[in-house]
Amino acid sequence: MKQYFLGVDVGGSKSHAVISDETGKVIGFGQGGRGNHESIGYDGFATVLDIVAKQALHQAGLERVQLTAIGMGIAGLDWPNDEPLHRKVLENLGFRAPMALVNDAVIGLIAGSRTGWGISVVAGTGSNCRGRDVNGHEGRVSGVGEWSGEYGGGGDLIHRAMHSVTKAWCQREPETVLSQKFVEHVGATDVTDLLEGLSRERYRLGSSAVMVVFEAANAGDAVAMDVVRWIGGELGSLAVGVVRQLGFENIQFDLVLTGSLYKGSPLIAESVAATVHQIAPGAELVRLTAPPVVGAVMLAMEQVKVDYKPLRDSLIQSTNAALSDAGYHFDPNE
Repeated sequence: MKQYFLGVDVGGSKSHAVISDETGKVIGFGQGGRGNHESIGYDGFATVLDIVAKQALHQAGLERVQLTAIGMGIAGLDWPNDEPLHRKVLENLGFRAPMALVNDAVIGLIAGSRTGWGISVVAGTGSNCRGRDVNGHEGRVSGVGEWSGEYGGGGDLIHRAMHSVTKAWCQREPETVLSQKFVEHVGATDVTDLLEGLSRERYRLGSSAVMVVFEAANAGDAVAMDVVRWIGGELGSLAVGVVRQLGFENIQFDLVLTGSLYKGSPLIAESVAATVHQIAPGAELVRLTAPPVVGAVMLAMEQVKVDYKPLRDSLIQSTNAALSDAGYHFDPNE
């Protein structure tokens, strides 16, 4: 009897569903909008999940009862009490197959690691870090961000850079080209106007301000380079915590770098490596080069003891083809 595996990546901005057979060939694909319950509620999560699953099932010519297993990475599934509420949604939608629900950072790890286990450090608008060992035991950070003392996202980089601008303005630290670059970025008249405008909310620094920091660092500004190294060190610190939780200090494992921030400067990855290698010299940094939904399909296969490692290349290739046919190109830097 043929086996069919549904993998779903429910993200904070977009969602994907993929159905694969037991050979690693993708036969169904669906896509939709954001599904994080923290922003659209559980009813919104249910709607998005239903949409993407129906698309994939229709393309595959299958009914829900024919699914062998389900793997799902869900943005916003952060704490133990979140899982029963998500499972209730799945039950109400008629999904009965064995299933595993994890935070979406975990499926990126499974997709990006050559072994299916290791640690993933996510650096985009925000940051996260998740790990799993060979037996599937997970390590994690809170994922809450600044409130928990966890830094590593684009917003953190901007804030740190503005700290340096402010300190240079009142002569607590050296001058930096970041000052003039931020003035030009928001259209201020000078640094005083920049700081006053930001404090009075006449000016705002959006996500595009990240590039101001990278431009200054890549041009050799010492202060900006220190800011970029700092963000890499903070991301590495997240990984260090997970290394200790999982006992990875003396083994070799893949450390998967996921997210747009890494493309801004090589200093970030260098600082991540320097921080992690102090306690885990066997960590090998790799970039995520496969759509995270591939990891969700692999997670589904795990539920019924199917060894997906020999199927990994086929899954990646056929998933990329399905995404391309649907007009979506996976960008590992997103």
